[in-house]
Amino acid sequence: MQEIIQGHLYDYPKYYDLVFGSDWKAEYQFLQACFAQYSKRKITRIFEPACGTGRLMVKLAASGYEVAGNDLNPYAVQFCNDRLKRRGFPQSAVVGDMAAFKVKRKFDAAFNMINSFRHLQTEREAVAHLQCIANGLAKGGVYALGLHLTPTVGERINEESWSARRGNLAVLSTMWSEKLDLKKRAEHIGMTFDIYTLTKHFRIEDRMVYRTYTARQFDSLLKKVPELDLLETYDFMYEMSHPVTITPESEDIVFILRRK
Repeated sequence: MQEIIQGHLYDYPKYYDLVFGSDWKAEYQFLQACFAQYSKRKITRIFEPACGTGRLMVKLAASGYEVAGNDLNPYAVQFCNDRLKRRGFPQSAVVGDMAAFKVKRKFDAAFNMINSFRHLQTEREAVAHLQCIANGLAKGGVYALGLHLTPTVGERINEESWSARRGNLAVLSTMWSEKLDLKKRAEHIGMTFDIYTLTKHFRIEDRMVYRTYTARQFDSLLKKVPELDLLETYDFMYEMSHPVTITPESEDIVFILRRK
């Protein structure tokens, strides 16, 4: 009989990192290109709010950047710091809130690529996060923020799956939308990890709530932090030569912001 564990997927960074870390290269190359094209300053220090397992932090550190990040989950932070240490880099991830942090030295760039921003449940928290970024970014520095918008026209994506393998370990991840409450701006999400090894198969099940954003609502949010300019928008194909125009049908978008 298959074992089913009810718990937070972020408490299992080994499996989380395998699923979401396998596609690091496209995001890494996209960030490098964004830094070169949109920053008005040399990029040496990079910060990742809600850094999780640090899948991109360690790649950027290996390229010579000074990296740091925070995350509320202590298991993810430990996983991130352990991998940085193994590669000879400072253990620069800390347990912290992406909507309530300060940095000792301003950073030149920041990124949050895969929807973690939507864990912030209120407008106040979302504004606080962007203000933390604005306060922590040096003038001319850039912030790449990726999130899933709620389309107001057409059908939206209700389920997605990813899979990855490393040696004898394979993980299949499935995410689906269980309930969408546009009045309360809450999307109830179900997510599972099916873990396969040579000797067993078990499943981890989680439920979470994401705050919803239409294109207009996100535009309104950005206006509340005028220190950040919106420069360009891309989709999750991460093609620098093909920026996108946001329409009522738009869903996965990366916003490129720059500190005034």
